[in-house]
Amino acid sequence: MAEKDILLSAGGTGGHLFPAEALAHELKRRGFRVHLATDRRAERFAENFPCDSKQVIASATLGGRNPVALIRTPWALFKGYRQSQALLKRVRPIAAVGFGGYPTVPPIFAAANAGIACLVHEQNAILGRANRLLSTKVKAVAVGFPQIGYRPQVPIVHTGNPVRPKVTDVMWHPYVAAEHDKPFNLVIFGGSQGARFFSEILPPALEKLSEQERSRLRIVQQAREEDIAQVRTDYDALGLNAELSTFFDNMPGRIADSHFVIARAGASSVTELAVIGRPSLLVPLPGSLDGDQAANASGMESAGGAFVVRQSELTLQRLAVILSQALSGPDKMRDMAALAAGTGIPDAASRLADCVECAISGGDFSELSFGN
Repeated sequence: MAEKDILLSAGGTGGHLFPAEALAHELKRRGFRVHLATDRRAERFAENFPCDSKQVIASATLGGRNPVALIRTPWALFKGYRQSQALLKRVRPIAAVGFGGYPTVPPIFAAANAGIACLVHEQNAILGRANRLLSTKVKAVAVGFPQIGYRPQVPIVHTGNPVRPKVTDVMWHPYVAAEHDKPFNLVIFGGSQGARFFSEILPPALEKLSEQERSRLRIVQQAREEDIAQVRTDYDALGLNAELSTFFDNMPGRIADSHFVIARAGASSVTELAVIGRPSLLVPLPGSLDGDQAANASGMESAGGAFVVRQSELTLQRLAVILSQALSGPDKMRDMAALAAGTGIPDAASRLADCVECAISGGDFSELSFGN
Protein backbone atom coordinates (compact mmCIF):
# COMPACT_ATOMS: atom_id res chain seq x y z
CA MET A 1 0.00 0.00 0.00
CA ALA A 2 1.75 3.14 -1.23
CA GLU A 3 -0.21 5.33 1.18
CA LYS A 4 1.89 3.99 4.09
CA ASP A 5 5.32 4.98 2.74
CA ILE A 6 7.42 7.80 4.24
CA LEU A 7 10.72 9.10 2.87
CA LEU A 8 13.36 10.31 5.34
CA SER A 9 16.33 12.27 4.05
CA ALA A 10 19.42 12.58 6.23
CA GLY A 11 23.11 12.55 5.51
CA GLY A 12 26.49 14.05 6.15
CA THR A 13 27.00 13.11 9.80
CA GLY A 14 25.55 11.02 12.58
CA GLY A 15 24.16 14.22 14.07
CA HIS A 16 21.69 14.37 11.19
CA LEU A 17 21.16 10.64 10.84
CA PHE A 18 20.54 9.64 14.48
CA PRO A 19 17.34 11.73 14.89
CA ALA A 20 16.10 10.29 11.59
CA GLU A 21 16.79 6.80 12.94
CA ALA A 22 14.74 7.57 16.05
CA LEU A 23 11.83 8.84 13.96
CA ALA A 24 12.06 5.77 11.72
CA HIS A 25 11.58 3.48 14.72
CA GLU A 26 8.49 5.44 15.80
CA LEU A 27 6.98 5.56 12.30
CA LYS A 28 7.43 1.81 11.85
CA ARG A 29 5.81 1.28 15.26
CA ARG A 30 2.83 3.21 13.85
CA GLY A 31 2.63 0.97 10.80
CA PHE A 32 4.42 3.08 8.18
CA ARG A 33 7.05 1.85 5.77
CA VAL A 34 10.20 3.95 5.91
CA HIS A 35 12.65 4.69 3.11
CA LEU A 36 15.98 6.45 3.61
CA ALA A 37 17.72 8.81 1.20
CA THR A 38 21.27 9.52 2.35
CA ASP A 39 24.77 10.24 1.04
CA ARG A 40 27.96 8.20 1.03
CA ARG A 41 29.43 9.97 4.08
CA ALA A 42 26.55 8.86 6.28
CA GLU A 43 26.40 5.24 5.09
CA ARG A 44 28.58 4.04 7.97
CA PHE A 45 26.06 5.45 10.48
CA ALA A 46 23.13 3.84 8.64
CA GLU A 47 24.08 0.18 8.86
CA ASN A 48 21.32 -0.57 11.38
CA PHE A 49 18.85 2.07 10.20
CA PRO A 50 15.31 0.63 10.42
CA CYS A 51 14.21 1.19 6.83
CA ASP A 52 12.55 -0.80 4.08
CA SER A 53 14.90 0.61 1.44
CA LYS A 54 17.97 2.80 1.35
CA GLN A 55 19.13 4.99 -1.51
CA VAL A 56 22.43 6.88 -1.77
CA ILE A 57 21.79 10.25 -3.43
CA ALA A 58 24.46 12.45 -5.00
CA SER A 59 25.04 15.69 -3.12
CA ALA A 60 27.57 18.41 -2.35
CA THR A 61 27.97 21.25 0.12
CA LEU A 62 27.53 24.81 -1.08
CA GLY A 63 30.33 27.18 -0.16
CA GLY A 64 34.09 27.00 -0.09
CA ARG A 65 36.60 28.63 -2.40
CA ASN A 66 37.88 25.68 -4.40
CA PRO A 67 36.95 26.57 -8.02
CA VAL A 68 36.75 22.91 -9.04
CA ALA A 69 34.36 22.17 -6.17
CA LEU A 70 32.27 25.23 -7.06
CA ILE A 71 31.85 23.84 -10.56
CA ARG A 72 31.07 20.33 -9.38
CA THR A 73 28.54 21.32 -6.71
CA PRO A 74 25.64 22.39 -9.00
CA TRP A 75 26.13 19.27 -11.11
CA ALA A 76 26.11 17.00 -8.04
CA LEU A 77 22.95 18.65 -6.69
CA PHE A 78 21.24 18.37 -10.09
CA LYS A 79 22.26 14.71 -10.35
CA GLY A 80 20.89 14.17 -6.83
CA TYR A 81 17.64 15.88 -7.82
CA ARG A 82 17.18 13.55 -10.80
CA GLN A 83 18.00 10.53 -8.64
CA SER A 84 15.45 11.74 -6.11
CA GLN A 85 12.77 12.09 -8.77
CA ALA A 86 13.36 8.47 -9.80
CA LEU A 87 13.26 7.38 -6.15
CA LEU A 88 9.93 9.14 -5.61
CA LYS A 89 8.39 7.43 -8.64
CA ARG A 90 9.48 4.06 -7.27
CA VAL A 91 8.57 4.57 -3.59
CA ARG A 92 5.55 6.90 -3.99
CA PRO A 93 5.72 8.34 -0.43
CA ILE A 94 2.91 10.36 1.10
CA ALA A 95 5.32 12.46 3.15
CA ALA A 96 9.02 13.34 3.22
CA VAL A 97 11.08 14.58 6.16
CA GLY A 98 14.51 16.18 5.87
CA PHE A 99 17.02 16.41 8.72
CA GLY A 100 19.31 19.22 7.59
CA GLY A 101 22.58 19.34 5.75
CA TYR A 102 22.89 19.73 2.00
CA PRO A 103 22.35 15.99 1.28
CA THR A 104 18.69 16.59 2.17
CA VAL A 105 18.21 19.33 -0.42
CA PRO A 106 17.69 17.24 -3.60
CA PRO A 107 15.19 14.75 -2.10
CA ILE A 108 13.09 17.35 -0.27
CA PHE A 109 13.05 19.75 -3.22
CA ALA A 110 11.98 16.91 -5.51
CA ALA A 111 9.31 15.74 -3.08
CA ALA A 112 7.89 19.24 -2.55
CA ASN A 113 7.82 19.88 -6.29
CA ALA A 114 5.91 16.61 -6.71
CA GLY A 115 3.23 17.82 -4.29
CA ILE A 116 4.26 15.53 -1.43
CA ALA A 117 3.75 16.81 2.13
CA CYS A 118 7.21 17.79 3.43
CA LEU A 119 8.75 18.76 6.77
CA VAL A 120 12.25 19.54 7.88
CA HIS A 121 13.70 18.96 11.33
CA GLU A 122 16.42 21.28 12.68
CA GLN A 123 18.57 19.77 15.42
CA ASN A 124 20.39 22.97 16.40
CA ALA A 125 19.20 26.16 18.08
CA ILE A 126 20.00 28.14 14.93
CA LEU A 127 18.34 27.08 11.69
CA GLY A 128 20.97 25.65 9.35
CA ARG A 129 21.48 26.96 5.86
CA ALA A 130 20.08 23.92 4.07
CA ASN A 131 16.93 24.03 6.20
CA ARG A 132 16.59 27.77 5.59
CA LEU A 133 16.66 27.02 1.88
CA LEU A 134 14.10 24.24 2.25
CA SER A 135 11.81 26.16 4.64
CA THR A 136 10.08 27.78 1.67
CA LYS A 137 9.09 24.34 0.35
CA VAL A 138 7.74 22.63 3.47
CA LYS A 139 4.57 22.68 5.58
CA ALA A 140 6.40 23.18 8.90
CA VAL A 141 9.81 23.26 10.54
CA ALA A 142 10.23 21.02 13.58
CA VAL A 143 13.04 22.09 15.92
CA GLY A 144 15.14 20.48 18.62
CA PHE A 145 15.71 23.69 20.60
CA PRO A 146 13.88 27.04 20.77
CA GLN A 147 15.17 28.97 17.78
CA ILE A 148 17.47 31.98 17.81
CA GLY A 149 17.70 34.35 14.84
CA TYR A 150 16.17 33.44 11.46
CA ARG A 151 12.43 32.74 11.54
CA PRO A 152 10.87 30.87 8.60
CA GLN A 153 7.41 31.85 7.32
CA VAL A 154 5.93 28.41 8.00
CA PRO A 155 4.88 27.05 11.43
CA ILE A 156 7.69 26.18 13.85
CA VAL A 157 6.99 23.20 16.12
CA HIS A 158 9.26 22.55 19.10
CA THR A 159 9.41 18.75 19.15
CA GLY A 160 12.86 18.34 20.67
CA ASN A 161 15.51 16.12 19.12
CA PRO A 162 14.47 12.48 18.70
CA VAL A 163 16.89 10.09 20.41
CA ARG A 164 17.81 6.53 19.46
CA PRO A 165 16.75 3.44 21.41
CA LYS A 166 20.29 3.27 22.84
CA VAL A 167 19.46 6.53 24.64
CA THR A 168 15.90 5.74 25.72
CA ASP A 169 17.08 2.36 27.01
CA VAL A 170 19.24 4.09 29.65
CA MET A 171 17.37 7.31 30.33
CA TRP A 172 15.63 5.87 33.39
CA HIS A 173 18.93 4.97 35.06
CA PRO A 174 19.03 7.25 38.14
CA TYR A 175 22.04 9.44 38.76
CA VAL A 176 24.00 8.11 41.73
CA ALA A 177 26.52 10.68 42.92
CA ALA A 178 30.04 9.55 43.78
CA GLU A 179 30.70 10.22 47.44
CA HIS A 180 34.03 11.72 48.48
CA ASP A 181 35.99 8.46 48.76
CA LYS A 182 34.35 6.55 45.89
CA PRO A 183 35.45 6.06 42.23
CA PHE A 184 34.41 8.93 39.97
CA ASN A 185 33.49 8.13 36.34
CA LEU A 186 34.58 10.92 33.98
CA VAL A 187 33.48 10.69 30.32
CA ILE A 188 35.07 12.92 27.67
CA PHE A 189 34.10 13.12 24.01
CA GLY A 190 34.42 15.72 21.32
CA GLY A 191 33.39 14.23 18.00
CA SER A 192 35.54 14.10 14.91
CA GLN A 193 36.19 17.85 14.93
CA GLY A 194 36.49 18.62 18.62
CA ALA A 195 38.40 15.79 20.29
CA ARG A 196 41.95 17.07 19.80
CA PHE A 197 41.56 20.02 22.17
CA PHE A 198 40.44 17.72 24.97
CA SER A 199 43.38 15.39 24.31
CA GLU A 200 45.73 18.34 24.71
CA ILE A 201 44.19 20.08 27.73
CA LEU A 202 43.00 17.19 29.93
CA PRO A 203 46.36 15.64 30.90
CA PRO A 204 48.01 18.86 32.17
CA ALA A 205 44.75 19.96 33.83
CA LEU A 206 44.44 16.64 35.66
CA GLU A 207 48.05 16.99 36.79
CA LYS A 208 46.94 20.03 38.79
CA LEU A 209 44.55 17.90 40.88
CA SER A 210 45.71 16.34 44.10
CA GLU A 211 46.95 12.77 44.04
CA GLN A 212 43.93 11.74 46.09
CA GLU A 213 41.55 13.33 43.55
CA ARG A 214 43.30 11.67 40.61
CA SER A 215 43.18 8.26 42.32
CA ARG A 216 39.37 8.35 42.23
CA LEU A 217 39.10 9.01 38.49
CA ARG A 218 37.91 6.36 36.03
CA ILE A 219 38.23 7.99 32.61
CA VAL A 220 36.48 7.08 29.36
CA GLN A 221 37.71 9.33 26.56
CA GLN A 222 37.13 9.52 22.85
CA ALA A 223 40.26 10.67 21.03
CA ARG A 224 41.56 10.87 17.48
CA GLU A 225 43.65 7.94 16.28
CA GLU A 226 46.75 10.10 15.94
CA ASP A 227 46.39 11.39 19.52
CA ILE A 228 45.66 8.20 21.46
CA ALA A 229 49.27 7.06 22.00
CA GLN A 230 50.32 10.42 23.47
CA VAL A 231 47.25 10.72 25.67
CA ARG A 232 47.79 7.20 26.98
CA THR A 233 51.44 8.03 27.76
CA ASP A 234 50.39 11.20 29.59
CA TYR A 235 47.75 9.41 31.64
CA ASP A 236 50.08 6.52 32.49
CA ALA A 237 52.62 9.02 33.80
CA LEU A 238 49.92 10.38 36.14
CA GLY A 239 48.85 6.90 37.22
CA LEU A 240 45.37 7.42 35.80
CA ASN A 241 42.87 4.69 34.96
CA ALA A 242 41.75 5.52 31.40
CA GLU A 243 39.94 3.77 28.56
CA LEU A 244 40.69 5.47 25.25
CA SER A 245 39.13 4.86 21.84
CA THR A 246 38.38 6.65 18.59
CA PHE A 247 34.77 5.50 18.83
CA PHE A 248 32.53 4.00 21.53
CA ASP A 249 29.65 1.99 20.10
CA ASN A 250 27.45 2.57 23.14
CA MET A 251 28.24 6.13 24.18
CA PRO A 252 24.76 6.62 25.72
CA GLY A 253 25.53 3.74 28.09
CA ARG A 254 28.86 5.34 29.00
CA ILE A 255 27.08 8.64 29.67
CA ALA A 256 24.54 6.88 31.89
CA ASP A 257 27.39 5.32 33.92
CA SER A 258 29.18 8.67 34.31
CA HIS A 259 29.35 11.06 37.24
CA PHE A 260 30.46 13.98 35.05
CA VAL A 261 30.85 14.56 31.31
CA ILE A 262 33.09 16.91 29.32
CA ALA A 263 31.88 17.39 25.76
CA ARG A 264 31.33 19.74 22.87
CA ALA A 265 27.86 21.24 22.47
CA GLY A 266 26.64 19.60 19.29
CA ALA A 267 22.88 19.06 19.19
CA SER A 268 23.09 15.29 19.73
CA SER A 269 25.51 15.65 22.66
CA VAL A 270 23.39 18.24 24.48
CA THR A 271 20.20 16.31 23.78
CA GLU A 272 21.54 12.99 25.06
CA LEU A 273 22.96 14.61 28.21
CA ALA A 274 19.54 16.17 28.83
CA VAL A 275 17.48 13.05 28.21
CA ILE A 276 19.81 10.83 30.27
CA GLY A 277 20.29 13.60 32.87
CA ARG A 278 23.99 13.98 33.60
CA PRO A 279 26.00 17.01 34.79
CA SER A 280 28.55 18.30 32.33
CA LEU A 281 31.06 20.84 31.16
CA LEU A 282 30.16 21.91 27.63
CA VAL A 283 32.82 23.57 25.48
CA PRO A 284 31.23 24.85 22.23
CA LEU A 285 33.35 24.17 19.17
CA PRO A 286 34.96 27.44 18.01
CA GLY A 287 33.86 28.38 14.54
CA SER A 288 30.81 26.09 14.51
CA LEU A 289 28.49 27.23 11.75
CA ASP A 290 26.57 30.38 12.77
CA GLY A 291 27.63 29.77 16.41
CA ASP A 292 25.07 27.00 16.76
CA GLN A 293 26.96 25.05 19.45
CA ALA A 294 26.99 27.98 21.88
CA ALA A 295 23.27 28.45 21.24
CA ASN A 296 22.62 24.73 21.80
CA ALA A 297 24.30 24.89 25.21
CA SER A 298 22.53 28.01 26.43
CA GLY A 299 19.34 26.31 27.62
CA MET A 300 21.19 23.69 29.65
CA GLU A 301 23.42 26.39 31.16
CA SER A 302 20.44 28.60 32.06
CA ALA A 303 18.73 25.66 33.74
CA GLY A 304 21.82 24.96 35.84
CA GLY A 305 22.47 21.53 34.34
CA ALA A 306 25.87 22.32 32.81
CA PHE A 307 28.91 24.54 33.05
CA VAL A 308 29.51 26.21 29.68
CA VAL A 309 32.93 27.69 28.92
CA ARG A 310 34.25 28.97 25.62
CA GLN A 311 37.38 27.18 24.47
CA SER A 312 39.36 30.41 24.44
CA GLU A 313 38.49 30.93 28.11
CA LEU A 314 39.11 27.36 29.32
CA THR A 315 42.55 27.55 30.91
CA LEU A 316 44.27 24.63 32.61
CA GLN A 317 43.57 26.18 36.00
CA ARG A 318 39.89 26.79 35.27
CA LEU A 319 39.39 23.22 34.05
CA ALA A 320 41.18 21.87 37.12
CA VAL A 321 38.92 23.93 39.39
CA ILE A 322 35.76 22.66 37.67
CA LEU A 323 36.93 19.06 37.96
CA SER A 324 37.86 19.54 41.62
CA GLN A 325 34.40 20.98 42.29
CA ALA A 326 32.79 17.99 40.58
CA LEU A 327 34.89 15.53 42.57
CA SER A 328 34.22 17.23 45.91
CA GLY A 329 30.58 18.18 45.39
CA PRO A 330 28.28 15.13 45.15
CA ASP A 331 25.27 17.20 46.18
CA LYS A 332 26.03 19.80 43.52
CA MET A 333 26.42 17.05 40.89
CA ARG A 334 23.15 15.45 41.96
CA ASP A 335 21.35 18.78 41.61
CA MET A 336 22.92 19.45 38.20
CA ALA A 337 21.89 16.01 36.96
CA ALA A 338 18.27 16.69 37.93
CA LEU A 339 18.32 20.13 36.31
CA ALA A 340 19.83 18.72 33.13
CA ALA A 341 17.13 16.06 32.98
CA GLY A 342 14.52 18.78 33.35
CA THR A 343 15.53 20.17 29.94
CA GLY A 344 15.20 16.83 28.15
CA ILE A 345 12.33 15.83 25.85
CA PRO A 346 12.39 12.03 25.85
CA ASP A 347 9.26 11.69 23.67
CA ALA A 348 10.61 13.86 20.83
CA ALA A 349 10.34 11.02 18.29
CA SER A 350 6.64 10.63 19.08
CA ARG A 351 6.12 14.39 18.80
CA LEU A 352 7.84 14.49 15.42
CA ALA A 353 5.79 11.53 14.20
CA ASP A 354 2.67 13.46 15.22
CA CYS A 355 3.91 16.33 13.03
CA VAL A 356 4.36 13.95 10.09
CA GLU A 357 0.80 12.67 10.48
CA CYS A 358 -0.44 16.25 10.79
CA ALA A 359 1.27 17.15 7.50
CA ILE A 360 -0.22 14.10 5.80
CA SER A 361 -3.75 14.92 6.99
CA GLY A 362 -3.44 18.63 6.24
CA GLY A 363 -4.09 19.45 9.88
CA ASP A 364 -3.31 22.58 11.86
CA PHE A 365 0.14 22.42 13.48
CA SER A 366 -0.93 24.95 16.11
CA GLU A 367 -3.33 22.35 17.50
CA LEU A 368 -0.47 20.02 18.39
CA SER A 369 -0.04 20.36 22.15
CA PHE A 370 3.22 19.08 23.58
CA GLY A 371 3.49 21.14 26.76
CA ASN A 372 7.16 22.12 26.35
